[in-house]
Amino acid sequence: MLTEKQLQRYADVLLWGLHTARNGRIKKNEVVLIRYDMPAIRLAEILYAKLLEMGIHPIQRAGLTPVMEKQFYTSANSKQLVFRVPGDDALYQHLNGSIFLHAPVSITHLADTDPSKIAKATVAKKYLRDILDSREEKGLFSWTLCTLPTAELSRQAGMGIKAYGAQIAKACFLDRKDPVHHWREIHRAAGEIKDRLNRLAIDHFHIESSDVDLTVTPGAKRKWLGISGHNIPSFELFLSPDWHGTHGRYYADQPSYRSGNYVRGVRLEFANGKAVSVRAEVGEAFVNHQLSMDSGACRIGEFSLTDKRFSRINAFMANTLYDENYGGKFGNCHIALGASYSDSFNGAPASLTPELKKKLGFNHSALHWDLVNTQPKRVTAHLKSGGRTVIYENGLFL
Repeated sequence: MLTEKQLQRYADVLLWGLHTARNGRIKKNEVVLIRYDMPAIRLAEILYAKLLEMGIHPIQRAGLTPVMEKQFYTSANSKQLVFRVPGDDALYQHLNGSIFLHAPVSITHLADTDPSKIAKATVAKKYLRDILDSREEKGLFSWTLCTLPTAELSRQAGMGIKAYGAQIAKACFLDRKDPVHHWREIHRAAGEIKDRLNRLAIDHFHIESSDVDLTVTPGAKRKWLGISGHNIPSFELFLSPDWHGTHGRYYADQPSYRSGNYVRGVRLEFANGKAVSVRAEVGEAFVNHQLSMDSGACRIGEFSLTDKRFSRINAFMANTLYDENYGGKFGNCHIALGASYSDSFNGAPASLTPELKKKLGFNHSALHWDLVNTQPKRVTAHLKSGGRTVIYENGLFL
């Protein structure tokens, strides 16, 4: 578990993340939402006090318990599944920040739930994310999130609760006197790599490992993002590619938990930008349901690489936030099926209209699901000049 001192440090890192993820500092009298699972209540209290001291208006909301969530998907009728809570849109149109404290009591309680119900409810709530995306594009909103150790997470990861808490403390530098200092240093070093990548005129990437042979096309007016403060921890560098230019095969050797379902060994075959073949060692039916959620769910919205020199994560954590930032021996590559990130647009955010997003191949979906490969791999950038250069190999940006 985390000590009181570590929780105080965690809160400081999260506030650094919230500031860093936005152009300009958060100002007095702005509105920040704290969402949390019940085991995270102490960290929520610490953040609430710190935000008040900053002159911010904090709003707190506890998440559904596993029993409530199960009841919802079991008993809700078609109207209840898509019900819009009165006032939610007005609140989201005034939010300047959001902090989510993820501390699940269960991550498998929806395993036998009809996935079409989960998909329907997810799509129905997308209007709220669209509001926040628009505000973020205008520099009016930023978000961050983190995970806290729970007995369920440690059990699913196959380690003791103390070891799980120690992995979180190590990953987020909570074992250091001034963790924010370390985050600033990583932010600086990652910025240098992003600058180098953004100077390359890349036609497409070729990702190769023993089970991956995938082509990803970045597309026009793209820039690399990462270590922006959005996720704590986050060590990945990524972009949202033009989904049209994806083809080949991809394999996620790392398991994944999503919507109360366990999935392992996902194999995807892409043609003309879409996943045309979907297989999984465990949870194949669920994967297929997720990828048919809407027209964009079978297309990629993100391509990501993690440098093992940044990440201190060296264990499977049964949590996407950590697993997509795995360092280990060979770093990791992951793709996200579904929604893209509009801030990967290399231009004035206000000019990125829905029509331009479509033209540039920014994917649109209610889904965003990261699938991770930790095998030793090589990523080659094929340049528009006709040349090529290896940008990443065996866990390192070159």
